[in-house]
Amino acid sequence: MTKPSGEKRRFSRIHFQAAVSITGGPALWHASLLDISLKGLLTARPTHFPQASLGETFRIDIKPADAPFSIRMVAKAMHIEDNHIGFQCVSIDLDSITHLRRLVELNLGDQTLLERELAHLVESLAA
Repeated sequence: MTKPSGEKRRFSRIHFQAAVSITGGPALWHASLLDISLKGLLTARPTHFPQASLGETFRIDIKPADAPFSIRMVAKAMHIEDNHIGFQCVSIDLDSITHLRRLVELNLGDQTLLERELAHLVESLAA
């Protein structure tokens, strides 16, 4: 299967609902997760989240409902729109990437695709 011309996405987006805390300096915002991938996430844009934050890094805490774990990462705000914010993962701890990997695995249902996305992740982090 080939990608349409112009398609750069290497990571499948998983539509998943969870509470998200976004911390930047002394500020804290709460948002809803819209989707997540091995490389980043899309959240609803919290009230009063500054447009000027584009390119800045934030601590992201994702807490799935009824889950005994959370996923924590440092992510950069890549695009900020009226209703949502796209973040790219900059760093993530081992426990969090393990939980994220399992979440993606369960939702993809395709081990080969998961392994390919993990290879792309390692490649992008090494660059």
